[in-house]
Amino acid sequence: MPVIAYDMPERFVAGTVGQPGDRTFFLQARAGRRVTSVGLEKFQVTLLAERLEELLDEVLRQGGATAVPAVAPVELQDDEPLEQPIEEEFRVGTMALAWDPEDERVVIEAQEVTEGEEDESEIGSEDPVAVVLRVRITAGQARAFAQRALKIVAAGRPPCPLCGLPLDSQGHVCPRQNGHLG
Repeated sequence: MPVIAYDMPERFVAGTVGQPGDRTFFLQARAGRRVTSVGLEKFQVTLLAERLEELLDEVLRQGGATAVPAVAPVELQDDEPLEQPIEEEFRVGTMALAWDPEDERVVIEAQEVTEGEEDESEIGSEDPVAVVLRVRITAGQARAFAQRALKIVAAGRPPCPLCGLPLDSQGHVCPRQNGHLG
């Protein structure tokens, strides 16, 4: 399994390209001139940010690390756009999170969607080798990542006050109004 590894990258962020309602989400890591961008879905960004917060809160609660801040350090806040040009390395299928207690680092792995995941009806197809993006960052960087990720997800289309589904500029067909345009 090929691994694209970043141990303490200068930058690791979630970001988007496009207008709300038609955005493409990316994770992007940078070390020097080397930049890796992987595409993923909005819900995956949300899930990653929430799980990072839960992981760090648990490590903090157990008192297992001195390096875990309760909130994102201001100096690590990153509101800059994604590095250009964005060349998607792969689409993310599964993700994994871990805490490395030896060097007090968060390990994030994003694995490529394989053809088997996209279409499980194919029988007899060989399992393709998935690429993995592995990033090791400090707890402070992880808090800053999660804060930014949740902010970009929230910057999308506003929710319908009745059903919570996203509103387009033309409104939407609201299930709470029996299919009338809301």
